[in-house]
Amino acid sequence: MATDLSSLRPGTPRKGKKRVGRGIGSGHGKTSGKGQKGQKARSGGVKGAGFEGGQLPLQRRLPQLFRFKNEPFRVTYEVVNVGDLSRLPDGVEVTPEVLAEHRLVRRTPDAVKILAKGEVGAAWSVSAHAFSAEARRKIEAAGGKVTVLGAAAAGPDKVGAP
Repeated sequence: MATDLSSLRPGTPRKGKKRVGRGIGSGHGKTSGKGQKGQKARSGGVKGAGFEGGQLPLQRRLPQLFRFKNEPFRVTYEVVNVGDLSRLPDGVEVTPEVLAEHRLVRRTPDAVKILAKGEVGAAWSVSAHAFSAEARRKIEAAGGKVTVLGAAAAGPDKVGAP
């Protein structure tokens, strides 16, 4: 007999449906294969996949471990007060490199911010990544010039940088 679409029939199951609760002779009578008592023997007693007995389930614990963290993108400023600039020689143009050279910052930093504590002793030309409003006012009042450098470098490649 040739096989074509009109001769196809669904396959018949080799094993019949398991009929539970139909007497002790069936082997699945009385407790219907659920054993004696207990939560799993009750109607609706099996808890869903992922239930851990009331402990916070794994699928709810994990998202807290992998949330977005801003750490790799954070910019940490090295802070210099205007009063500390008096330790520099007169007439020098103040840049982050000069500040590092004169040990006013720990190393050549990613970002330097000038704050207003102290008095301005001379007219400096100061370049930094950020200035407080009061520091800017003090430097300009003393006849100095303020230059804001480009945005401080940040990103995953700067992890561990100051």
